Amino acid sequence: MSKQFDVLVVGGGPAGYVAAIRAAQLGFSVACCESNAYADPKGEPRLGGTCLNVGCIPSKALLHTSHLFEEAGHSFAEQGICVGAPNIDVSRMIARKDGIVKQLTSGIKALFKKNKVTLLNGHAAFVERKAAAVGEVWQMRVGENVVEARQVILATGSKARHLPGIPVDNEIVCDNIGALDIDAVPKRLAVIGAGVIGLEMGSVWRRLGSDVTLLEALPDFLSLADIDVAKEAAKVFARQGLRIVTGVTIGEVRVSPTGVSIDYTDKDGNPQRLDADRLIVSIGRVPNTDGLGAEKVG
Repeated sequence: MSKQFDVLVVGGGPAGYVAAIRAAQLGFSVACCESNAYADPKGEPRLGGTCLNVGCIPSKALLHTSHLFEEAGHSFAEQGICVGAPNIDVSRMIARKDGIVKQLTSGIKALFKKNKVTLLNGHAAFVERKAAAVGEVWQMRVGENVVEARQVILATGSKARHLPGIPVDNEIVCDNIGALDIDAVPKRLAVIGAGVIGLEMGSVWRRLGSDVTLLEALPDFLSLADIDVAKEAAKVFARQGLRIVTGVTIGEVRVSPTGVSIDYTDKDGNPQRLDADRLIVSIGRVPNTDGLGAEKVG
C-alpha cells in the first residue's frame, strides 16, 4: 500500500524545507523528498538545496577566508600587525567550507525530526491523479516507492546553465559546484558570465593569487542593478584586480587536460583569445524539472 500524506513537498531547498516544516506545524502530515546528495560522503541526499550546499553559504565561507588572506597580505602591516607573507592551504579552506555546510544541513534534518516531517530519499515524478477515500490525490513515484498526497508543493529549484557543446567536468571546466571545490589556486582563471556567481568566485580566487578575467556578453556591467551602483561596483572590482570584459561574443572554446583556450569577439568586433588553466561557466540558471513529469499537472 502506498504511503499517504496530506502534503508532499518536492525539493528540500530553502523553499521546500521551510514549506514542509510550516505545513507540519499547522497539523498536516507532511513528507519532503530530496534526491541530490551534493557530494555527501555517504551519498545520502542533503537538505538545504543549492543555496546551502553549493551556493550562498559555501561561497560566503570562501569569500570570508579569501578576504582574511588578502587583509593579512596587504592591510595588516599598515596597522602595525607584522605576520609576514601569508600562505593559503586550499585543502583546509575547502574542508572548513564543507564543515560549515555539513553542520547546517544536519540542522535541517533535526528540524524535520522535531516537527515530524518525513524525509523521503529519491527523485520524485508524477504518476497520476486518482480518486481516493479522502478525495482526489496525487500519486507520485519517489525513488523506487509510490506515495500519495492530497497536495503537492513543487520546490525543485534550479541548476546551472551550461555552454552548448562544452561539457562541464568540474575539474577544468566548472559550474558553481566545481568552482567551490577547486583544489589549488589556478595561475590563470577565466570566468564566462559576470553575474553574482561569477563575481564571487572570481573574487575568491583573485584574492588568493589568480589572474582572473571575466567575459560578459551583455554590453553593460551588472545591467540589472541601478546604473550608478553598477558604475561604482565596476570601479571597485577593477581596483581589486578583476579584469572584466563586457559586450563579448563567445566563439570556440577548446578544452585540454591542462587548461582552456577561448576565442571571443570584443564589443568592437575584434577577435580575441583568452588562455586559462581553469574555466568557470556562470551564465545563469535553468529550472530543475528533469524527470518530474510536470506535463501531467493540469
